[in-house]
Amino acid sequence: MEGICADELRRLELPQVRAENGRVLCAGTDADLVRLNLNVRTGERVLLVLGAFPARDFDALFEGTRSLPWEQFIPKEGQFPVKGHCLNSALRSVPACQSIVKKAIAARLGGKYGLRTLPETGALYQVQFAVMGDEAALMLDTSGPGLHKRGYRAQGVAAPLRETLAAGLVLLSRYRGRDPLCDPFCGSGTIPIEAALIAKNRAPGLNRSFSSQKWSWLDKKHWISAAGEAMDREFDGAYEIWGGDIDPEAVALAKRNARLAEVDGIVRFDVEDAARFHWGGLRGRVVTNPPYGERVMERKEAEELYRSFGKAWSKLPESWKLYLLSSHTEFERTFGKKADKKRKLYNGMLKCDLFMYL
Repeated sequence: MEGICADELRRLELPQVRAENGRVLCAGTDADLVRLNLNVRTGERVLLVLGAFPARDFDALFEGTRSLPWEQFIPKEGQFPVKGHCLNSALRSVPACQSIVKKAIAARLGGKYGLRTLPETGALYQVQFAVMGDEAALMLDTSGPGLHKRGYRAQGVAAPLRETLAAGLVLLSRYRGRDPLCDPFCGSGTIPIEAALIAKNRAPGLNRSFSSQKWSWLDKKHWISAAGEAMDREFDGAYEIWGGDIDPEAVALAKRNARLAEVDGIVRFDVEDAARFHWGGLRGRVVTNPPYGERVMERKEAEELYRSFGKAWSKLPESWKLYLLSSHTEFERTFGKKADKKRKLYNGMLKCDLFMYL
């Protein structure tokens, strides 16, 4: 997903965009922190990098952390819990690193504010660290709850697809709102709803709040300006976006989520069996995430589902395109046709392939 996210940042005209394993870096201003939180569809959170330094042992981690200008970002009453991860590092213990980073920040802030004990009664300034090899990076989380939490899905069906991944699938299909887009395994409606937000060019973060809205140094006018800019960039139009599912409760939930996302006027949901999927029109695309069948008995059911859906797919005009995400290693065999292209993606911690029929 890093390449897709990097493309988003370039479209927002941010400089020095660089995709790396698990993250995308860019430069920017205070106002850009706000724009990113409101507009990014495929990233999980926006982190402000305060510094990076060699950390071959715990003493180096402490001193490097304490040397950073925390007082420029965290007021004396600010809460600053610490979390992070270590990878391929001599500093293997995450709890030990958390404790050291916390003590180092407290030492720096206590010295600057003349306090032996910091109250931590104010706004949240979530600190994150990443120790990769011999280098540590220290960051502040500007988002709060992950950006996949758009605000339209209070609950979901079993094994829901994250909104960020759903948006990534739609973007990988190169959907621009012109042709029909269908999801015959829609569940709680995430893929069609994200497609509608993309078609309208609606910023996904407009209906939620962010931790950094309470930060004293981040000017409130940036939020007002970024929201206005985002709404000015929205499109009006008629789109053909459809989701179907065999479960009536899932379809009812999808309709509710579409209302909350304010796209119920351009997305239609119906109770339908994917084995009988059909659609009028010479052109269109299917973007979908069917059941994978992770358990032994469920795998056989999933294979039968793929087989029957493959038969329905074969009856559509050849100009239709299919983008299907699955972790099932026998998908192509049971579907009845080899994919034109495949792309490795992760649904949470589960390795999947996006099978593309072009």
